Amino acid sequence: MSPGSLEFDPLTSRARLIIYIDFKSPYAYLAKDPSWALADELQLDIDWRPFTLDIPSYLGSARLDKENRVVESQRSETQWRAVKAAYGDVRRYGSLRKLVVRGTTKIWDSSLAAIGMLWAKQHGSSVLRAYMGVTYEHFWGRDLDIEHVSVIEGVLRQAGASTEKFREYALGEGRELHDHIQRAAFAAGIFGVPTFIVDGEMFFGREHLPRIKWILLGRHGSPPDVAYESGEAAVMTDAPDRTPVTLAIDFASPRAYLAFGPTCALAEHLGIEIDWQPFLVESRPAPVAPSRPEDRGMRHRTIRAAYVQRDLARYLADRGIVRDLGKQANSKLAAITLLWLKRESKQLVSNYVQNVFEGYWRGELDIEEESALRGLLQKFGAPLTEYETFVRGEGLAALARVRSELLNAGVFDVPAYVLAGEVFVGREHLPLIRNRLGYP
Repeated sequence: MSPGSLEFDPLTSRARLIIYIDFKSPYAYLAKDPSWALADELQLDIDWRPFTLDIPSYLGSARLDKENRVVESQRSETQWRAVKAAYGDVRRYGSLRKLVVRGTTKIWDSSLAAIGMLWAKQHGSSVLRAYMGVTYEHFWGRDLDIEHVSVIEGVLRQAGASTEKFREYALGEGRELHDHIQRAAFAAGIFGVPTFIVDGEMFFGREHLPRIKWILLGRHGSPPDVAYESGEAAVMTDAPDRTPVTLAIDFASPRAYLAFGPTCALAEHLGIEIDWQPFLVESRPAPVAPSRPEDRGMRHRTIRAAYVQRDLARYLADRGIVRDLGKQANSKLAAITLLWLKRESKQLVSNYVQNVFEGYWRGELDIEEESALRGLLQKFGAPLTEYETFVRGEGLAALARVRSELLNAGVFDVPAYVLAGEVFVGREHLPLIRNRLGYP
């Protein structure tokens, strides 16, 4: 694979599975070991490729001092929440596997480490695997300066690779190849890491590994849902925790809808309750092509938005749902009605949540129409006295109060599970939540 080679295609390879990674991505770090384990189990090759993230272009930039205090920042509050949540997740799962993940003090240029990976690939799978292991472990332990060629040479030698002429490679052919891969991959729709390509299908994030394995094994049976490996054995007790799990939802959110079924199945199996709480999120607009092709940040957001819609459509199709995700209803009325039921008739809450989710996502319920929701309440035999008064007055204040409480708890998106003070955003956390509740 050489610069400009007609044989290079960012979405195809002689190997069945392509994985794009960046050494400064903690999510790619967590994906490394389960990906190698999958390759070992299925006896297949992985074509590991570098994708060096341009983080400031889409997530702002920041610099910390040695005590992790922010000394320079160009990030918005929303961007900081996303970054902090990402590191929280990484530390949570990293600790379960006894991996040290210390937040970096700056945004590193990881291109030289990526070029080292390309060099290591030429020495075989075992050398590449060792190089990746050493680089990730020491970089995330804040013990490796990946911006210096002598450091990368040391890692290559430790991994068993020859470093003769590596410096020439890093400045010439290796740099050209690295840059060629970046341009081609980004143009093909790759925007982050880890990104997996299997049979031409793209998946962003290690939560898709169950489905990737299903594809590699021939797509037999029903496709599995997203899931993070918990990496933790359940601590069994004589009386497992049956404390209700709080789940923040938005009826118009496809993510929240996709979480509804597996969450209910888990709750029923474990005999626990779900405390449904409304948390409205901003609709995610349909992707729009940037007006200036050189605006990488806008191109990144456009590519990511297009991928997210494809990915949601993929998992919605598994549930028989095909609809335009660019049109999202205002779910405020349905959320306030949920709060009304929680106050007036708690035993009907779960039935209401199920009917609203299924009715809306199957196109059978207009959640913006008060008459439609009133009809649903009447169907359940729910009390309606002063319902209209609540919707127009107290309900608005109650919805704002719940949102404030959830924000203070650390919720910023849906679906968000709150369990014993911990917040888990996304249904991919259900295996770990199950273990935290004391079940294998």
